[in-house]
Amino acid sequence: MDDKEVQDLNNEQETITSKDGIELNDTIWSFCPVCGKKIPKIHKLKFCMSCGTNLDYLKEHRILQQEKVINPYIKPSKYPQPYTPPISYGPKKISDEEIIDTKNHELWGTTASIGVPLGAFLLMNFLTAGILVIIIYASFDLELLYEILLNPYFLIISSFFELIFIIVPVVYVAKYLQNPTLENRLGLLGFTTRGIEKKGVLKEILIGLSFAVIGVLIVGIVSFLTEIALETLFGVEIVSDLGSGTGDVESIIYSADFLSLILLSIVMILIIGTSEEILFRGFMQKGLMRSLGDKWGIIVTAFIFAMIHVIGIILIVLDSPLILLISFLLSFIPYFAISLLIGFIYYWRNENLLAVVITHGVYDALTIILAFFFYNIF
Repeated sequence: MDDKEVQDLNNEQETITSKDGIELNDTIWSFCPVCGKKIPKIHKLKFCMSCGTNLDYLKEHRILQQEKVINPYIKPSKYPQPYTPPISYGPKKISDEEIIDTKNHELWGTTASIGVPLGAFLLMNFLTAGILVIIIYASFDLELLYEILLNPYFLIISSFFELIFIIVPVVYVAKYLQNPTLENRLGLLGFTTRGIEKKGVLKEILIGLSFAVIGVLIVGIVSFLTEIALETLFGVEIVSDLGSGTGDVESIIYSADFLSLILLSIVMILIIGTSEEILFRGFMQKGLMRSLGDKWGIIVTAFIFAMIHVIGIILIVLDSPLILLISFLLSFIPYFAISLLIGFIYYWRNENLLAVVITHGVYDALTIILAFFFYNIF
């Protein structure tokens, strides 16, 4: 404070005492009588620009204004306000309570729904092929490679690579969750007992077992009708020549023993059924049902699922385009039928995978067991 201002204050002719005991004067103030901050020389300045005191009211009534008046120069806040970015990036986060019912939430789109599973499929096959390349490089024996491929124990070991089908979607869905724990990630994909009572879990198991048996019957009927249709179109000789070697099971069933049969069945139920359903139904179909609708989500998922399982025929059957077409249809149509059934179950069970996983795993196990006894008896 300079000498002139001190002199002005000393020349005050009248002082006013406020309710709080603050001495005020009725002259033009150079400093706010409440906060002590310097008042700028602005014509008809009504409020203190620092504390918001109503200077006009104070001069007129000789007391501080009792009611709260908003300072036009300062935005008041009772509590500290957190910083909120003006633009929110990424999907809306799903809370723990919303995980079991996400029908109103925006999830991954069509591109991710198809691209992520295909990427996981390519990664799995890349790792499997890498092992085969190492075997070839180490032995330079193609007959040994062929024997390994037909060995049921190689199928058992290589099935563990399908755990990639769980890892990839589990990592991807983390960005949609407020609390991305492993339990919540699996819950978002539908692999959970959350919201289901113990009796409900038993119900899902019984539904899965029942539809596994129904699936075997449906695929058997569809395969029979498909063969009849192809016989009518292309001739009995062509179909009957191909009918004994177009499936995945037949290539290993001849060399299987009872122990490998048991291990294969366990792997089908615990690994194959679980991993493939988490990827194709829990991730792919769930996303496609949001972006394409329920009907097309089920159909497109079933189509891709069937294509992935029969794509190996293109590499195996190279005799002629006609034989390739017949072999493809003999395998594709039954796969498409069972995939449609599983997709419907997933939709019916409100996107919960318990019954679906059991249906898939037990269906695969029953297929191998029936094929084993059929080829060994007949």
